[in-house]
Amino acid sequence: MPLLYDVTKLTVGTALRVGWRPRVEGLEHLPRPGGGAILAGNHLSVADELFLVTSTPRHVTFWAKVEYFNGRGPGGWLNRHIVAGMGAIPVDRADGRAALRALDAAIPVLRAGGLVAVYPEGTRSPDGRLYRGRVGMTRLARDAGVPIIPVGVLGTAEVLPVDARLPRRHPVTLRFGPPIPVADRINGPRDIRTVTDEVMAAIQKLTGQEYVPRYAPARES
Repeated sequence: MPLLYDVTKLTVGTALRVGWRPRVEGLEHLPRPGGGAILAGNHLSVADELFLVTSTPRHVTFWAKVEYFNGRGPGGWLNRHIVAGMGAIPVDRADGRAALRALDAAIPVLRAGGLVAVYPEGTRSPDGRLYRGRVGMTRLARDAGVPIIPVGVLGTAEVLPVDARLPRRHPVTLRFGPPIPVADRINGPRDIRTVTDEVMAAIQKLTGQEYVPRYAPARES
């Protein structure tokens, strides 16, 4: 586990646990250390990652936009060292091929028994509803040979709304669902879509969100 990740869990994680006391359910569904899996969650706020890291006893790898890795000046230097120290995977969201390469970069992490967090909606929900999932998550699980664990997060949109400068007090709940197997289930594009929809249905069951059968509109995340 990267040192900076440990430091973040000790500092920010402790503050979140003490200040918000998030309710966490279903940790028994996480694989033991050495077992790889994709954590697929709904996306309501930039606080989602912080509460997920705080609530998960194992190291979780995230993607971070490539701008964080090549910024200039003191702020760029700080961002670069933070995301690199956290073990994040860079992704260029403006380049489709680069985004696919970023997915491929997660395969060794998963095959080595790591956990990788994915937000299959592709962006934060603009209105609190759950939108159709993108299939890259399922392709990644197939290629890495790991299951997908649905994760439902509630309350983070109220803790850190898009226009908020400081976090607000509000109850937060994280629910981990049973693993969804992927290996040996994929024989074509239709199967990939079927499994993706199954994961989204499992997330919806955990959160109770209204489901929208179309992709979420693009926005800055």
